[in-house]
Amino acid sequence: MSQEVEYQTQRLDHLGIVAGVCKEAGIAEWLDKVAGENRRSVSVGTATVAMILNGLGLSNWQLYLVPQYFENKPVEHLLGEGMTADMLNDDCLGRTLDWIDEHDVTTLFAGLAWQARQRFGIKAEGLHVDTTSFSVSGEYASCEEGDPMPIAITSGYSRDHRQDLKQWMLALATTHDGDVPIFLRPLDGNSSDKEHLSAAVKEVVKQLREQLPQAQEQQIVIFDSGAYSEANVKSYNEAKIGWISRVPETSTAAKTALEQEDEQWQALSDESGEYRACIMDLPQGKERWLIVRPHARLLTAKQQMEKKGKKTQEKWEKKLWHLSVRSFSSENLVRETKNLPLKT
Repeated sequence: MSQEVEYQTQRLDHLGIVAGVCKEAGIAEWLDKVAGENRRSVSVGTATVAMILNGLGLSNWQLYLVPQYFENKPVEHLLGEGMTADMLNDDCLGRTLDWIDEHDVTTLFAGLAWQARQRFGIKAEGLHVDTTSFSVSGEYASCEEGDPMPIAITSGYSRDHRQDLKQWMLALATTHDGDVPIFLRPLDGNSSDKEHLSAAVKEVVKQLREQLPQAQEQQIVIFDSGAYSEANVKSYNEAKIGWISRVPETSTAAKTALEQEDEQWQALSDESGEYRACIMDLPQGKERWLIVRPHARLLTAKQQMEKKGKKTQEKWEKKLWHLSVRSFSSENLVRETKNLPLKT
């Protein structure tokens, strides 16, 4: 009589690819090296990779439910031989989170990013730096209530238009080559881009220069108008940081440059518009500006102008019609028509 075979189904989904990338980047290996020897059944690095996998599935679950998430997953295949779902309990993950907090998230992230860039051969010559917000629900303690807090979860400008919720913010820098994140810093929910984005620009360049001699990689940092100001640009120039930014249109210099008439417009490479270059002599030093005039923007402006003109014409035609059906004495007619615009 043939022996019955019991089959068990496990779901791999996208987690196999993510776990493979984590292994190639050496995330668990690097974190365990920093943590040193420990007697934990689940190392800091392995627990961190487990939380990464869980975060791409059910990120809003409490820590004690993580083992339930891994119940139908091939845990040994994802995390290593001997690993089981019940080993990823809230005590294990909580100790790992405490260790990460003690060693500073920004410093650990920079080390992991450096190792990943080395392994994958990704250059950091072009850097994109920006901030974003994360809305949260629930009750959060404030700084006035006693315990010190790493960041303040509070109200602020919401990028996802949820002004009804509190939030925290994140400053992030990625490489132009591959969009690989290389810098991360959590921020208070009401942080100002003009201050913290500028600090992130200088800090990420400092980290890269410490990791590699400047002669090997010349960084150009790209950011939006939130980090552009006279004081910030002066600090970039003093630190010899190459940068590209959009100038705020509300600045006096920008308004003056836009009002200048210049015939020397050149076509963009994709023929989507025109541009002209000019050298601006500003208090923080000389800057090369590119003023772009897209064809689509000109078409939109023309349509808006025509619409506005048509609306104004209809308004005056209506007024003239009302006047045309009324009877006036010669004296009243002159008085009524004095303020009408001349028709050309």
